[in-house]
Amino acid sequence: MGRKIIVLSPHTDDGELGCGATLAKAISKGDEVFYLAFTGAERSVPEGYPSNILRLEAKESTRVLGIKADNVEILSYPVREFNAYRQEILEDLVRMNKQVNPNLVFIPSLRDRHQDHQVIANEGLRAFKSASILSYELPWNNIDFAAHSFMEVDEKLLRQKMESLSCYKSQSHRPYMTETFINGWASMRGVQCGKTYAEAFEVLRIYL
Repeated sequence: MGRKIIVLSPHTDDGELGCGATLAKAISKGDEVFYLAFTGAERSVPEGYPSNILRLEAKESTRVLGIKADNVEILSYPVREFNAYRQEILEDLVRMNKQVNPNLVFIPSLRDRHQDHQVIANEGLRAFKSASILSYELPWNNIDFAAHSFMEVDEKLLRQKMESLSCYKSQSHRPYMTETFINGWASMRGVQCGKTYAEAFEVLRIYL
């Protein structure tokens, strides 16, 4: 029996960026992954795209990683205003905890400086008291990041992560969405742990 894993993605694409290759690897080994995003960011969609584009892109992106469509949920909180909905968000997380009973949860770093990411990290830590919790890295948002643990990923998994991210056509202008950046980031973390490529995580809680 594989593990049940939840990834909390404040905005669509955060989870894929922070741990996409790790999720794909887990699924390939028989784990079941559940993906929860908290907004479609309709007010932040670039000009020329339909308002629901990020929801559509997230569904395709998670499919590429191997996440079942029934395990993908995108809520409707207003972007950059999560702090005003902390209790509602916590209740959503408690609901998901009861439904899934996960072994492992991926959340943003507690030191992520984006206000929405901070809310999800803190409420995630409160909601999932019986699961191991790892924080994923988003270097452009992290003031600092303590790489406590590493997941080795190979070139195939890295290509799968990049294919997943390439589904976000509306976000392709962002410098952290390029293949050069994604490969360099994974290579740097790989060097730190004696591997070719890796994704890094902060350990918040581990049940052995």
